[in-house]
Amino acid sequence: MALRLVRLAGWAVLIPFITRAQNQEGYTTKQRIETIRNLGKRDYTVIPTLAGYLGDQDREIRIEAVNAIVRIDTEHSLDALIQATHDKDAEVQIKATDGIVNAYLPGYVKSGLSGSVTRSVRQVKSYFSNRNDQVVEQGVIVRPDVAEALAEEIGGGADIDARSNAARAAGILRAQPAVPALINATHSRDSQMISECLVALQKIHDPSAGPGISFLAGDLDERVQIAALETIGMLRSLSSAPNVRSALEHGRDAKVRRAALESLAMLGIPGNRPVFQKWVQSSDPEMRAAALEGLGRIREPEDYPVIEAAYNDSDADSRVHLAAAFALASEGKMDTSEFSPLPYLFENLDNRKNSTIATAYLTELARRQGTRAALAKLIPEAMKDQKIALCSILAQSHAPDAVPVLTSLTKDIDPDVAFAASRALRTVQTHGVS
Repeated sequence: MALRLVRLAGWAVLIPFITRAQNQEGYTTKQRIETIRNLGKRDYTVIPTLAGYLGDQDREIRIEAVNAIVRIDTEHSLDALIQATHDKDAEVQIKATDGIVNAYLPGYVKSGLSGSVTRSVRQVKSYFSNRNDQVVEQGVIVRPDVAEALAEEIGGGADIDARSNAARAAGILRAQPAVPALINATHSRDSQMISECLVALQKIHDPSAGPGISFLAGDLDERVQIAALETIGMLRSLSSAPNVRSALEHGRDAKVRRAALESLAMLGIPGNRPVFQKWVQSSDPEMRAAALEGLGRIREPEDYPVIEAAYNDSDADSRVHLAAAFALASEGKMDTSEFSPLPYLFENLDNRKNSTIATAYLTELARRQGTRAALAKLIPEAMKDQKIALCSILAQSHAPDAVPVLTSLTKDIDPDVAFAASRALRTVQTHGVS
């Protein structure tokens, strides 16, 4: 009885808003917007009423309705925001899309495309010219209908900005069902759209997407070509290797050739060993590092001496040393003695300049049980940033034997380390259940 009275009291509060919303034929646009804004100050129970405004003929009313729904910011907003992604107006779609991302990644709406004060061409171009590296944590489950809505918007949004924004959102949310739409959209004539799709595919990391984007390895737009080469490498698309080799041989400048060799190194195909041997003594640090990576992934014992020589080359760039350390560890050198490759990589987790590269190498190496066991031995002397990075590395291994290590780190005296370990532990355990 008490619950029934509470519900009746709630409806009594909402009746004036609902009645006013349903009988506004004589109201001006300004008055109706005021009503919507007042509703937006309430809780999720008014969302059905706000959703009623999404079918209004007045574009300004629909925009205000979406703004209000996003402000309420709750999982209960998703149904209405999905509805708004089908709007015929690009700004409504963009605001709805940013609102959907915000539901999974709080605060995103302030930095998203809809957060711009005005949407001039210059601002939109500036927004999309910057690569977005945001992504939800592993283990976050995005509703299937959200992914489907984004896929539909990618393929049929009101304009190129709405479609590009939807592609960006699909990547941030790791929306795997949107992969076919993203691949189709890479056939667009708009480089902005293609670039967003490629970055999204990198984040979703579905290897099946690789063959569908191979043709872009020869794109005439350098930005697109480089992004495509990066994506092919990250997705380990072995069938795309001929396209990558062609880009390496015919690359218009050093940037393209570097991206091509790095992509080829990621593929680690034994047949490309002569290519890596050709570049392993290059004076270009990035080309030399990529060649060393490639040899490391092929794991041919005969290459060990040349890799070791690069690791011990005192005049070499740090990128070369890191790549050589990765290659030696990949070849099987897993000891944790001073000056050995694995401790060197671990040490660089605390180096602002090199931490991203070291993390990527160790994440790949940590897929092997031997590497995980060796890294665990380095924890007692580790610094804070090294421990936090290690949590992420072990989380991405999804290995059951990472659980004891992460469990011990959840008790670390530093709360940031403990938090990172707890989050990583959930990821590993969730993956184990699935």
